[in-house]
Order: sequence, then structure tokens, then C-alpha cells
Amino acid sequence: MLEEALEHLVKGIVDHDEDVVVRRKELRRGELLEVRVHPDDLGRVIGRSGRTASALRTVVGALAGNNNVRVDIVDTDRAR
Repeated sequence: MLEEALEHLVKGIVDHDEDVVVRRKELRRGELLEVRVHPDDLGRVIGRSGRTASALRTVVGALAGNNNVRVDIVDTDRAR
């Protein structure tokens, strides 16, 4: 549920919405949601001084409730 909500929010921000991918990983300390976008949209998702990324993390944290969820925005230009 969280990954779909995050994907929906990110698709509303970017120009290349077909390239948005949200992956969910289970970790010992909670859940990790990795967001991958087109390289041209990376700045839009991060925002000025990280404000957009922070807002996305806040919304996902509120949706998660008591569950520990981390949101990472992955730079696709770097090697995986």
C-alpha cells in the first residue's frame, strides 16, 4: 500500500512518469522504499534544499503509522 501511494505522489511531480519505480525492501529495522526516477527528474523529486524529498518522507511516515519506514531516492546515474 505504501509503495503505491509513494509512486502516485512521485508520478505527480515528474515529467517522465513511466520511468518511476518504487521498490520495497524488508530490513531488520523496518521497511525501505527505494524511489528511482528518470535522471532529468531527480532534481524535481529532491527539490530545493531537499524540501520535496522531506515532504514525501513525512507523508509516507504518516501513512505508515507506527511502522518504521525509510524512503531513499536513488541516483540512477551511479552504478547499481
